[in-house]
Amino acid sequence: MTAADLPLPDDAALAQQIAAWLPAQRWFSAKNHPIVRVDLLQRVPMLRESGMAADHLVIEVAFRDTDPLSFQLPIGYRPGPADDFAEHALSVSPRTVVYDGLRDERIIARYVRALAGAESVGPLRFHGLAGTAVDPAAHGRMLSAEQSNTTVVFGDNLLVKFFRQISIGINPDVELHHALGELDCPYVAPLRGWVEADLEGVTTTLAMAQEFVGNASDGWRLALTSVRDLFAEADLHAAEVGTDFAAEAERLGAAVAHVHADLARALGAAEQPLTSSVLDTLRRNLDVATRVVPELAEHRDAVLAVYEEAAKSGPTPVQRIHGDLHLGQVLRAPDHWLLIDFEGEPLKPVVERRLPDSPLRDVAGMLRSFDYAGHQPLGDGLPGESQRKYRAQEWVSRNSSAFCDGYAAVAGTDPREQSALLRAYELDKAVYEAAYEARNRPTWLHLPLRAIGRLVVA
Repeated sequence: MTAADLPLPDDAALAQQIAAWLPAQRWFSAKNHPIVRVDLLQRVPMLRESGMAADHLVIEVAFRDTDPLSFQLPIGYRPGPADDFAEHALSVSPRTVVYDGLRDERIIARYVRALAGAESVGPLRFHGLAGTAVDPAAHGRMLSAEQSNTTVVFGDNLLVKFFRQISIGINPDVELHHALGELDCPYVAPLRGWVEADLEGVTTTLAMAQEFVGNASDGWRLALTSVRDLFAEADLHAAEVGTDFAAEAERLGAAVAHVHADLARALGAAEQPLTSSVLDTLRRNLDVATRVVPELAEHRDAVLAVYEEAAKSGPTPVQRIHGDLHLGQVLRAPDHWLLIDFEGEPLKPVVERRLPDSPLRDVAGMLRSFDYAGHQPLGDGLPGESQRKYRAQEWVSRNSSAFCDGYAAVAGTDPREQSALLRAYELDKAVYEAAYEARNRPTWLHLPLRAIGRLVVA
């Protein structure tokens, strides 16, 4: 069967199939909102070969009770039954299977060829990869750990990330990787290219390509291994366990400080007073989260008191930062740490994510992540819980201090010297976490709630 003989659904049928398929997708961010309508904003033919076809879709999803959102979907078509793709199908018929195109190596390879050739495919513009060899016989595979994007690895040296939910404008992940690459920053994987299109008349990032680091370990998993080994050694302190994480935490702090310094060099920095608008944002975040998590109300006055104390801080340095830093956003390569995913907080509009902010926000994010790693393995009501809580807090304190030590050694200033502002950012992050857990992982809600209780009396 040729591509011309393969019957493809029209726009209306495809929109209906997408509407039924979307809510089950891990990266779909509006699972709790009923879909009213799906509109195809762009349908770009990417591949027409013997026995298969592929389109690149940009869609807008309208909801009954919230604002519309835009997404991109690489879609594949093969003659039925196409058993290899039925699990990821939008629809299956005897003649055509419609499926998630990023599950298909031939479709992945088409995108990589377009990047390698800096092609324009309809409204899609592919940039970069100059000097990067692309093996046409290499295999592509999807990584499965992500929540909001889809990443594929091609061969053994190239990673391509598709931003499933699209925000109008240049994605900070591309912008900041490009700026750091200009300075040869060793603490990020080099940028190799990106894909963009004009949406609503604005150049908008759809995907990015960067060097794949295949022999790296996820920071979150390394930290959890250290905590669980500590719990297994009932008579040892954190410093005495073979998988003590403190040396790695110190090196990680140094890496974050190096990245902050390079971002300031590349994109500038300034000192700004902690304005009323910043405090208003912190208060508004608390009010919004409290509507989702009523338990936050009992901490409201104490949290606001911390914010008021932070308001007494003098002018604070601001610059471009990572914006959503935690142990899941760092990789341990054989000889150093790498920071990944510079998109910033995904729930914020791109224009807000690109605003300068205090580097303390990134530090606070990592301190919150150490707190999560230390306390997540605890089981409520298990024998010896009190002793395990003590050991968890010992691990958190040890690694938080080591991280700040490493950061201070490079930055020349210790983030703990701005304790009021740092604590305010930690609380703001914990408030966000409480709302996130209530919506997505209710069994983890106790982690940020208990942290808030500790932070307001620190």
